[in-house]
Amino acid sequence: MKKKKVILDTNFLLIPGQFKIDIFTQIENLVKEPIVLCIINKSIKELNQLAVVGKEKDRFAAKLALVLIRQKNLKTLNSFATKRSVDDIIVRKADNNTYVATQDKALRKRLREKKAKIIGMRQKKYLVII
Repeated sequence: MKKKKVILDTNFLLIPGQFKIDIFTQIENLVKEPIVLCIINKSIKELNQLAVVGKEKDRFAAKLALVLIRQKNLKTLNSFATKRSVDDIIVRKADNNTYVATQDKALRKRLREKKAKIIGMRQKKYLVII
């Protein structure tokens, strides 16, 4: 059986540092099928920038996110479309075999049109499939 892709948006990777939520365990419990956790290469760039120039709590969350990406062995999806935003790249890579974990309302709207499944946070406590 082919594994489903779960693409984690940059803002979603900040959740463990900002809200003390184990997004990885929760995603595994939520998606009842084999998955591969993915990140867009540009998200790593965004996190590296945030870790340096973000607000203090965002810097901490970004640094933690970068450690977790390595620890959890996330698959990096490379995009060489330098002019495209991370959101554009995610929308391009999303399909009905993909979950996208994001808190971004505009991105969610675009993903709904592509029939991708969306994972979001509720009440700053737990994750749900939207």
